[in-house]
Amino acid sequence: DSSYFNLSSIDIVKYPIITDKSTRLLENNQYTFVVNPSSDKITIKAAIEYLFNVKVIKINTCHLPKKKRRVGKYLGWKSHYKKAIVTLAEGDTINLFAEN
Repeated sequence: DSSYFNLSSIDIVKYPIITDKSTRLLENNQYTFVVNPSSDKITIKAAIEYLFNVKVIKINTCHLPKKKRRVGKYLGWKSHYKKAIVTLAEGDTINLFAEN
């Protein structure tokens, strides 16, 4: 039920993270997403279940700090974000890699 959130499901879950660590976690049926920093675990769980039609068992979240990034002589900041590691029930999967 999408009326449960203040934000829509698409606003809560932004995009999946594809790194070495997150692809290792796929073997344990754990998926990693960047989420809205103000959202809590209950709304993240509801959004993932609504968007991907899966059963979520557990969610681990963490706030990652902003980091300095340099491009030539210019110094800037990579903004902070919130990461959610979602554990799915046995037999449920999310297809992150689209096949044409």
